Amino acid sequence: MLFLSSAGESFLQLLFAFVMFVGVLAITYYVTKWIAGYQKIQGFNKNLEIVEAIKISSNKYVQIIRAGQDRYFLIAIGKDEVVPLGEISSDQLKEISSGDTHEAVTPVDFKSVLDKFSKKK
Repeated sequence: MLFLSSAGESFLQLLFAFVMFVGVLAITYYVTKWIAGYQKIQGFNKNLEIVEAIKISSNKYVQIIRAGQDRYFLIAIGKDEVVPLGEISSDQLKEISSGDTHEAVTPVDFKSVLDKFSKKK
């Protein structure tokens, strides 16, 4: 009888741990969705927009920021600093249409790459 009692107790402990795990996952999911919605509302700004960003190194970026209707600023962002590089006119920016992006980025077929490497051996 003692064996059934300890086995039942172990099963209840396992069940309790599983319910707690699922509960923590559910709370994490809903809190994450709430924070994302809050940040979306806070980030909704019509006066400032990051137009383009490029990563230079692991923690350094160059960004073009639109301020207002037609003022664009070029800034460098590092780990602990933001450095203004200059102002750009809207005439100097290159607009990329949706047709240009498909031509610039050609999809790579994995099978052709695999065949290329397998033929070298």
